[in-house]
Amino acid sequence: MADFAIAFDETMINEGGYVDDPDDRGGETYRGVARRFHPKWPGWEIVDKLKAERPGDFQKQLDDNQELQKLVESFYREFFWKPILGDQLNDQSLANELFDTGVNQGTGSVVKYWQEALNLLNRNGRDYADIAVDGRAGEETLKATDSFLQRNGGRSDKLLKVLNLMQGWRYIEQARKDPTQRKFMHGWLTRVRLT
Repeated sequence: MADFAIAFDETMINEGGYVDDPDDRGGETYRGVARRFHPKWPGWEIVDKLKAERPGDFQKQLDDNQELQKLVESFYREFFWKPILGDQLNDQSLANELFDTGVNQGTGSVVKYWQEALNLLNRNGRDYADIAVDGRAGEETLKATDSFLQRNGGRSDKLLKVLNLMQGWRYIEQARKDPTQRKFMHGWLTRVRLT
């Protein structure tokens, strides 16, 4: 089974620390937790306290605060690992990809990519039946994933390529629609792996 700690550590490389960029749709963020989308996250109390007490070097204080780091980890487990059924996935690379894309684009979006990719790769239903593309991972999604892996020698590379193509296309669409988002393209593209 996939290991949350591996996926979490990989994603945290992309998420960084404290950021308050006016062009970021999430607004103020800490390690990717966006205040605008998660204003009741208990970690904000710690962030606000340290920011008020130590405005010059509060970033280091945030990173060294063990209580805050535990809140970050439990947040990601609850809101991003559980919705992709990470503990039930038999492929760590797939779990890492679903988790990271879910963090950046939302779990509903990444589960739709996953479901659609499985349908695109089932050889017109010869390998396994199409599944609903509803953005909610469940038994049918897991069953189709296991069938895909069995029919591909346990390798997820083709599924990962389709997922990354969908992810990359969404970044392109975002940057086309809103030029203020183009400044994030370099960072977004580090999350798209086609090899």
